[in-house]
Amino acid sequence: MDPSQLTLTDITLRYADRVVLDRLTLTVAPGERVGVVGDNGSGKSTLLAVVAGALEPQNGTRLVHAPGGTGYLPQTLDLPPASTVSDAIDHVLADVRALAAEIATLEDRLGTLDGAALDDALRRYAALTARFDARDGRGADRRVDVALHRLGLPGLDRARRLGTLSGGERSRLALAATLAADPELLLLDEPTNDLDDDALAWLTDRLRAHDGTVLAVTHDRAFLADLTTTLVEVDGGRARRYGAGWAGYLAAKEAERERLRLAYERWRADLGRQQRIAATNVEAMEQIPRRLPMASFGSGAFRSRSRTHGATGRIRNAKERVRRLTDDPAERPADRAEFRTDVGTSPGGDPVLDGPARDRAAIVLDGVEVRGRLAVPGLTVAAGEHVLVTGPNGAGKSTLLGVVAGEVAPDAGTTHVAGAVGHLRQTSAFGPDDARTVLHGFAAGRPGDLEEHAEALLATGLFPAEDLPRPVGELSQGQRARLELARVVTTTTDVLLVDEPTNHLSPALVEELERALAAFAGTLVLVSHDRTMRARFRGRRIVLDQGAVVADTGGSPSPVRS
Repeated sequence: MDPSQLTLTDITLRYADRVVLDRLTLTVAPGERVGVVGDNGSGKSTLLAVVAGALEPQNGTRLVHAPGGTGYLPQTLDLPPASTVSDAIDHVLADVRALAAEIATLEDRLGTLDGAALDDALRRYAALTARFDARDGRGADRRVDVALHRLGLPGLDRARRLGTLSGGERSRLALAATLAADPELLLLDEPTNDLDDDALAWLTDRLRAHDGTVLAVTHDRAFLADLTTTLVEVDGGRARRYGAGWAGYLAAKEAERERLRLAYERWRADLGRQQRIAATNVEAMEQIPRRLPMASFGSGAFRSRSRTHGATGRIRNAKERVRRLTDDPAERPADRAEFRTDVGTSPGGDPVLDGPARDRAAIVLDGVEVRGRLAVPGLTVAAGEHVLVTGPNGAGKSTLLGVVAGEVAPDAGTTHVAGAVGHLRQTSAFGPDDARTVLHGFAAGRPGDLEEHAEALLATGLFPAEDLPRPVGELSQGQRARLELARVVTTTTDVLLVDEPTNHLSPALVEELERALAAFAGTLVLVSHDRTMRARFRGRRIVLDQGAVVADTGGSPSPVRS
């Protein structure tokens, strides 16, 4: 069989005036398990579609050869709602079905051929059956049923219309069929979405055992740690490889940060030194008399001119060096993410209840009800306490945070919150129609001038300087989430509410955010489905279901598979 190959060279793809992939080059070796990471909107899905041949770049060379077939799982199944489950399975298994049809057609013709034509047909038949058997084509439908069962859709009726399935069910159906096709090259775009822990464990084991190459776009850090041998980070339209899996990627990113810090410190030190040289020599020149007395003609005058000439040269050289350093500054490393708090002194920061400082309440809900969404007879969160809220979709988690933030008015009951509240929402308050620049959106409602706000925003490392004048409406969903995060992280907060922070942020940024949350000295209420975040969380755990608290415990984290 021909060797497989996956090489992209100088790939450029743009939409209108926006460049998504910019001279991107990438090679993946056969058998690698590659995790593709990056911020939302960075071009990860576009990269996968180019590899699959679903998108044609404007420039560059795409060489993808997988003799054992390619399976491509986009985030959405491109079939009309009237299509059936059976139609969807046939759509995903199209190349296996085509092999079976070609074999059947050839079998019907063999009895009518003889001589050289028969010899050619037999060779073709042998090649087709070898490919079909290598894919275990006869077992494809059985594998679909197994995968559907393990992914939480046992006994799914194949006559059922796709329009009657939820988005998550359609995604799991497409994933089951893609895996059942058993192609050599698997291209999976966010395959962990909508899967529970059991389904995630099965999927990880299935991909570990895959005899071929896997490229998976994902934000799931546990999945990356459990599965990948290589990480590819898409940023600025380019792709960069990192070896040694998720752990190697994190170590390399930390080393990059340290190199950036050292280069920036050297740049600052050199700039300061050259500025001091220029200033010192200017001062020295100013102390040399402008006009010498007649008696000083001779050797003394020569020495004065020499000293003046040397100082002039040093000033000129230092100023030229300052100009070059200023024109080509070293990149400033981002500050470590840190949520600010000033517990007890913020406006309105008096404790709700009396008692020792650690036992004072920051949040008290009494008989709170939001019809059809939330019913909490009583809930108290102590000042400085960290709480993780979990539960199924629609359980009322975001509604609970909205009530605490004062953004959702309860139909009954009272809410008391001590101190300044920061709310990092699941859906950014910045919309696609926002005409403000990134800098003006960040600065909105804040005292101070734009220069101060620009410095504060750049220090977070969440946006480069060239993005500050961009309209907010042009940002991706993930970039708007980062702008929301930038505002929260630069605001003094006593009670911090964080709703599904991993949804639109890169895994590397989530790692840093997680460290900042753990170090936050104020009161934290965190909603997250992220397995790694849940496993590492140390603090109180509350479980909601159908709007009610069904469990409330300090608990202990369940281990993440590694």
